[in-house]
Amino acid sequence: MIPTWARGGVRAGAAHARRAFVFVLPGLWVLGVVAWELCRPTSGQLLQLLAAAPAIACAGTGRRQCVLLGGVCALLALVPFGTVEPGTGLGTRMMTCGAILAVIGASYLTAGRRLRLVRELERTREIAVAAQRVVLRPLPRRIDGVLLAADHLSASEGAEVGGDLYEVVGTRHGVRAVIGDVRGHGLAAIGTVAAMLGSFREVVHDEPELGDVLRRLERSHQRHLRERAGEGQPPGGGGESVGRLAEEFVTLLLLQVARDGSVTALNCGHPWPYRVACQTVAPVAPAEPMPPLGVFPLPEELSAVRCGRLRPGEGLFLHTDGAADARDAAGEFFPLAQQLRSSVEAAAAPCGPSPAGVVGEVREALLRHAGGRLTDDVAFLMLSNDRVRVPAQSAGTPPPSVRLPR
Repeated sequence: MIPTWARGGVRAGAAHARRAFVFVLPGLWVLGVVAWELCRPTSGQLLQLLAAAPAIACAGTGRRQCVLLGGVCALLALVPFGTVEPGTGLGTRMMTCGAILAVIGASYLTAGRRLRLVRELERTREIAVAAQRVVLRPLPRRIDGVLLAADHLSASEGAEVGGDLYEVVGTRHGVRAVIGDVRGHGLAAIGTVAAMLGSFREVVHDEPELGDVLRRLERSHQRHLRERAGEGQPPGGGGESVGRLAEEFVTLLLLQVARDGSVTALNCGHPWPYRVACQTVAPVAPAEPMPPLGVFPLPEELSAVRCGRLRPGEGLFLHTDGAADARDAAGEFFPLAQQLRSSVEAAAAPCGPSPAGVVGEVREALLRHAGGRLTDDVAFLMLSNDRVRVPAQSAGTPPPSVRLPR
């Protein structure tokens, strides 16, 4: 946390220094022009450069400083500096003053339009952030005894949602989670992400088996693609649009954590998670993944794969392939497993690694590795069993609070 605070303080200090420099730059410009005219008189010809000061003030700070500084520059243009040569008297100074006033007017109008555009952009961003958070809503810290932490990085600048998706829902069947990657990235994939997440949030409560959940997701995906293509016919009806639909697919990993900590999963072309314990990180690969959703029809029989049991304090770290495929300037891939082990050690706690700490450490390391330049969306999701282990009572022994009748 201390390095994070330090980096935040450095960035805040640099931003404050830039704002201060932009604020004083117009004044420095005026002082420089006046000082040059006093030291090396040009009979007022150099004073024409004062017309740039109001424009600099409007571009960097605002309209008030533009008008104030422009008025000062207009007055300075009327002041005779040094020796005034014939032909460069009051008329020339009046022309310079008029040019400065014209620049003030133009800069004032331009700055007003710029401020209106900035306010409109801020409102648009607020609406976009609210809409994106509805699609990929923030997860609670805890669901039914399972600690959660998630993060997402979009390859599109200014976007909080891209082609990656995740969700965790508590149901009567257990805590169910999904993480996936839609073909493509950025804003173009948000429609498919919204369709998949909306379907998942509904069907996980209705279907007792993960296989039935996956089948419902497949039907939702096909329906979404048909609606997007503007067709009423199912895939396989022929035509150029059907060929385009065949190229659209989604990798999905479905997980279910039961009350006893047992984990079952169904994997459609997605990276398997990592099992995280106090000081150990091990990949989970119990079976070969199925093809991504949408490439081929699902098999007739879908049996969830058993992934062992999560003891209290243990967790699963889920990710999309954008994390493992991120490269630095030299073309080296991000060492996800190695960084995950380091993050687990850094976020160690007596009851197990903190999911929020692990996800935050991996995120910062990924951004440092890629230099802030991502070519694909990235999503992280960590689930940790935080249920208290209750010792089993021996048979025939009543609870301490119950008294047997005599």
